[in-house]
Amino acid sequence: MPQQKSTTPKELFGVLAAGAIMLLVVHALGRFIYTPLLPYLVDDGLFSASDGAAIATWNYLGYLMGAILAIRWHKVSQIRVMLPAFLTVHVATTLLATQIDNLTAMSVSRWLNGVANGVVFVQAPALILEWLVLRNRSSMSGLVYIGVGLGLLVSSGLVTVSAGWLEGAGRWWPAALLSIPLAIWGAYRLAKLDVPDEDRGSDGKAVTTSPLFDRASVPLFLSYGGAGLGYILPMTFLPLLAKLELEADHWLLDGAWLIVALCTIPAAWLWNRLGSKMGDISALKLNFVIQLAGVLAAVLWPGDIGLLLCAALVGSTFLGTVLLTQRIARALHPHQGPRLSAAMVALYGFTQMVGPWLTKQWLDAGGTLVSAFSIGVGALTFGLIFVFFVPRPDVWHARTCSR
Repeated sequence: MPQQKSTTPKELFGVLAAGAIMLLVVHALGRFIYTPLLPYLVDDGLFSASDGAAIATWNYLGYLMGAILAIRWHKVSQIRVMLPAFLTVHVATTLLATQIDNLTAMSVSRWLNGVANGVVFVQAPALILEWLVLRNRSSMSGLVYIGVGLGLLVSSGLVTVSAGWLEGAGRWWPAALLSIPLAIWGAYRLAKLDVPDEDRGSDGKAVTTSPLFDRASVPLFLSYGGAGLGYILPMTFLPLLAKLELEADHWLLDGAWLIVALCTIPAAWLWNRLGSKMGDISALKLNFVIQLAGVLAAVLWPGDIGLLLCAALVGSTFLGTVLLTQRIARALHPHQGPRLSAAMVALYGFTQMVGPWLTKQWLDAGGTLVSAFSIGVGALTFGLIFVFFVPRPDVWHARTCSR
């Protein structure tokens, strides 16, 4: 086992803050800001709702490809090069989005932005988790995802404040300008992390990784896939659904996304703590039940009640799914590190890409957006079922060691 290292509260806060800032930049300002922007871009005549779903699919395809690249570039020495490189890609493509109004160009730009998002979203938390494990602080790993919650609030504010004085592609300017200083600081801070390039055993030799897929990890992968498809529909189309269901001056037109953002801010801390108190697997089961209730509410009660419940329950749970699943995965396979994280995110990214694509097919066939949310209900039910087949890490390791 590698020797445990010490850290100070100040250093710990700095590292977690840097990771949170990186996720805020690529996942909120690069990705999820598209959700509150979507109704405005449709109203501006930039594209139709169906085209907007297609553009979202390209972004999620890029996210999937970025996660797959992260499987290939999973070593710490590679992460140190890839993180700043793909942060640069994020900034460049967000700046580009302010200048283009062609559907093909927008799709390509969003695809490249998704690639950058996928790589950074895997590599930054994975690198920090390795740093925390060396200091016996892995239980704090979920706090990195607070950046996503804060980012949703920031993205909601940027869109709402600038809605009256920006138009079309120019609506991307606030996200582009804010990304630049945040990306620079985050990359600089994580570049200084003291993490060995390889995990070595007591004999000094590099530890051989175990298979990615086995009796323990397969149900976790399947569960995570269901979560990805289940949450992505409200996280992509909730403001658009509000626009379709509510009167023009209803407070939930902008308020739905604001509720998601506000509920997301404490979510990482809450689920990180619940996982530590009641066990990550038990907390994950509870997480799925609450998230499922949120998406189901939008289907059963179209209008303000369903939208409000969906925003609050999905906003307060989806980050918990991510951090709990990632921690369970590493506990089941301690020497997989960033490679395992990348594989999980790749699957998550694939199912997120499928969600908008299925929605586009449904809308083109004459279906309604609210009925399309039933896809998310089915996916989350699927994910919840497979959580019950995931073994507790301590039981799993005791079983494998006894063979």
